[in-house]
Amino acid sequence: MNWGIELWDQYDNLATHTHKGIEFLDKYGNFVKERCAIELEYAGKLRRLVKSYQPKRKEEDEYVYTSCKAFRQLLQELGDFAGQRELVAENLQSNVVRELHLLAKELREARKGHLNDGSKQMAVLSTAVGALERARRSYERAARESERALEAFQRADADLHLSRAEVEKQKMNMKLRSQACEDAKQEYMDQLRKTNEAQRQHYEQQLPHVFKQLQDLDEKRIKHIKNFMISSVDVERKVFPIIMQCLDGMEQAAKNINEKEDTQLVIERYKSGFVPPEDFRFEPATGADATDSVPAPTHNHITVRGTVSGNRIKKRGGLLSIFSSNKNNLSVDGKEDYSDLPPNQKKKKLLAKVHELTKQVGQEQAAMEGLMKMKGVYETNPTLGDPMTVEGQLNECCDKLKKLRLQLRKYEELLAEANNQVCAQPIHSINKTNGAPTQATSIGSNSGSLSRSASESSVSTGTGTNTGNTVMAVSSRAAGGSPESGLGGELAAGHAEHANGHDHDDHDHDHDDHESDFDYYYEPDLQPLGYCKALYAFEANGTGSTMRMECGEKLLVLETDAGDGWTRVRRSLTREEGFVPTTYIATTLYADVHH
Repeated sequence: MNWGIELWDQYDNLATHTHKGIEFLDKYGNFVKERCAIELEYAGKLRRLVKSYQPKRKEEDEYVYTSCKAFRQLLQELGDFAGQRELVAENLQSNVVRELHLLAKELREARKGHLNDGSKQMAVLSTAVGALERARRSYERAARESERALEAFQRADADLHLSRAEVEKQKMNMKLRSQACEDAKQEYMDQLRKTNEAQRQHYEQQLPHVFKQLQDLDEKRIKHIKNFMISSVDVERKVFPIIMQCLDGMEQAAKNINEKEDTQLVIERYKSGFVPPEDFRFEPATGADATDSVPAPTHNHITVRGTVSGNRIKKRGGLLSIFSSNKNNLSVDGKEDYSDLPPNQKKKKLLAKVHELTKQVGQEQAAMEGLMKMKGVYETNPTLGDPMTVEGQLNECCDKLKKLRLQLRKYEELLAEANNQVCAQPIHSINKTNGAPTQATSIGSNSGSLSRSASESSVSTGTGTNTGNTVMAVSSRAAGGSPESGLGGELAAGHAEHANGHDHDDHDHDHDDHESDFDYYYEPDLQPLGYCKALYAFEANGTGSTMRMECGEKLLVLETDAGDGWTRVRRSLTREEGFVPTTYIATTLYADVHH
């Protein structure tokens, strides 16, 4: 199939066809360009939609339900989906639209050059045909003149009245015209040969070459349109796996919705802890006109808006003010002790506050331990730094820890009161971890191993100046003798389990059960062996045997260090007992004082 052979006489149509082909290429390019704009607009609108439906800060509390969590996950997946549409637009813009623009420009220039070559060839052929036409007309004119000269000679030769000179003149004219006719005929024949040769060259070689170039140009255009369409499909196909992941994520988010869990969360969130009101009691008539009046109820029961009698509540004060909010009548930013909340909600808020303070205490204690290590390193090697530069930061940490612990103790007591349970010992730890309650009374048996005779032999390790004890504390903790190890670690599980069960018990149990859960045995009436001063603050860290102490606090020594790094002490006022790290205190025994 060759345009030069099959379409040898369709030069103008081929020129028009190639022009329309390039216009179609431009049209396809505009289509892809507008599609990119639509994809970007679609992605932008999706992103704005996702942003507008993102939960506001005031709505965060609502997003604890599985349906709300699924919606948030769906929004995230939709945002990723929008990103893939943007990627499609960007790839189409770079891989298709730009290449289309360059190809159209190249094809226009090539077509113009080919058409110019064709025009030149057409001009050459037209020139040859024009020359042939002129030669033919000259030959025809010479032939007519030669014929007229021959007729004039024949008439003169037949006329007897003409002289011989006239006849010779006509004869000479006839010969001249005949010769001119022969010359014109020869010139016409030569031009005819040249024109035919030019025409053959034009239609067999020159014009087919131009048409072949136009054909190649058009095939190139069509081939590139094919490749561009395939490339457009590939661009979209490449994002399909991620789009499918987005869709799978949306589907999984929907499957994670659990109506039972959400309804249980509603109970946990809005349960007040109050009991339903009692029945109305019969009020006997007290007067003659009692039949005309309605007796007023003698009891003051709590009614929540939304119940049967809730529509009769106009304005209440005191305890009932907790139901004055529009958000299911629960105070969010009320009193510091959450006393304006129902019992169940109060307990929930206090527990969250206790966990928050525990985290802060842990962070500050870790910072203090790091400063203590730094100070110990500076004291060991003064070339690294001055230990006194850390002293100010240590004091600041101690003050901050003291304030946090005071706050923590306050909220622990509020939480214990909210739990409405009686404990034999005050709660010294709020690290509510799960553990086996099999060692609840292990402190009695373990403390027996800390005999006074063994303690006295090791008392010298706890005495000395503040600086010396600081170095000892750093070295002890660096070697692994942390307050969480040793005896405290052995006794942690039982107390933590009881504390955990104490905080989460929302049901009615016997009083004896509570007493047995928290009845830790301590040996009564242990006589003090001496006294000590806390060099550093210490947090109990959730064990039942350890005891917190503040920096600078003075305590009574009940049992000295038996080699495990712990000393048993007592507060003189509250008579609270427990174990503290020996390296955190400076100990003075009564025996040393007497000597």
